[in-house]
Amino acid sequence: MTLSPYTYVTLSLRPESTPHVGVSFHTPDLKVGAGLLLSGPRPYLELYSHEANVHISTTGAGPVTDADLNTAREIFNAAARYLAECEQLHTEQADKDATDPAT
Repeated sequence: MTLSPYTYVTLSLRPESTPHVGVSFHTPDLKVGAGLLLSGPRPYLELYSHEANVHISTTGAGPVTDADLNTAREIFNAAARYLAECEQLHTEQADKDATDPAT
């Protein structure tokens, strides 16, 4: 089963709890950007589509902390794993399509 592209956003509000926002991008229209805001200066990372935006920057929008560096490294490592998985699955799918007599 193949679904059409979509972006899914949820907001959970519970009494006496911190609100929780979830954003799931499942679209080829996803864009990714990064840069340096000159007003700080501070780095930022953004993921966005027509339906939703996610912006990531330093703690309290302030100076870069050790925790910010750790988060940036985790994002980098997770993105590298995501790329590797996408490349592997894409190759496997292309190989399967090339040997599938139905195509």
